Amino acid sequence: MGVVYHGNYALYLEMGRIEWLRKLGVSYKKMEEDGIMLPVVSLSINYKKSAGYDDLINVKTQLKNKPTAKIEFEYEITNEKGEILTTAETTLVL
Repeated sequence: MGVVYHGNYALYLEMGRIEWLRKLGVSYKKMEEDGIMLPVVSLSINYKKSAGYDDLINVKTQLKNKPTAKIEFEYEITNEKGEILTTAETTLVL
């Protein structure tokens, strides 16, 4: 088929969250080593267009709301042309 398997998008979102934290100077690995876990309790993905195997993609990650006992993220995955491939939301809890 030449397109990315739909299940891989959850991994792309995780990578987006990890990089988002890294830009804030927070290491997800260090958090886990310190016993701080952020399990995903909700995941919603809207597939708009398929990504191809060799496509370069960008994962834009941002907070949806001010964090409380839960952290909500919004995502937009685009290709090199700037076309929106996927939008998504996740909720993580402390």
